[in-house]
Amino acid sequence: MTALHPTIALLQSSSLTTVVQQEIERAILVGDYAPGSKLNEAALAEKLGVSRGPVREAFRMLDEAGLVRTEKNRGVFVRAIPIDEALEIFDLRAAMDDWVGKRLAACISDEQLKEIKAMVAEMEKAVKAQDAHQYHVLNLKFHDRMVEMVGNRKLTDTYRRLIKELSLFRRQNLADVVLMRTFLNEHKQIVKAIASRDAQAAGQAMFDHVMQSKQRTIDNDLRQRALTRPAAAASAAGN
Repeated sequence: MTALHPTIALLQSSSLTTVVQQEIERAILVGDYAPGSKLNEAALAEKLGVSRGPVREAFRMLDEAGLVRTEKNRGVFVRAIPIDEALEIFDLRAAMDDWVGKRLAACISDEQLKEIKAMVAEMEKAVKAQDAHQYHVLNLKFHDRMVEMVGNRKLTDTYRRLIKELSLFRRQNLADVVLMRTFLNEHKQIVKAIASRDAQAAGQAMFDHVMQSKQRTIDNDLRQRALTRPAAAASAAGN
């Protein structure tokens, strides 16, 4: 058998690594692997039908992207984003979305407007079916597509990295059916403002959507702390 040219072999290896990285990333973002859980290199290699090399390289890429952390002598874990970091991401995202809303109101095409309206309709179906998983996937796609429509590649790359990190933190909110309905109504207001071609209203609708999500995150964190406080006190008293 003729040996592959080194360049061709490298391209094949790189392509396989990218596919593996994308599949592990997808599984993390849809919640198949919870924040803090350990990723098993051998198990993933067997599951994906590849050698351990591409999985190991995929882990390195995911570490650089901020989705996993590598601990020496312990392994690779899905990152658990602390709330202070999540709130910083919300602030950055709000500023970006404000600009995205204003730009879309000025430049969105009729075809693109039809596309995001269809996405909202699909999200409404997911809410009615109480399908939190499908809603989460559509929610990510909806916001990503609007940023992509602006046509600024640097913004899109930066936005996607931030959203991936934030997704590790936010799935607990998106699993709540009541909140899903609230998010859906906010999405409808965003599309309505963009369709009206009112740049200020569109920017404000997108900014408010993010900041309201930030506030819900703060409220949820306070509730979680309040629930764990009595348990911690009881444990301390028992000791």
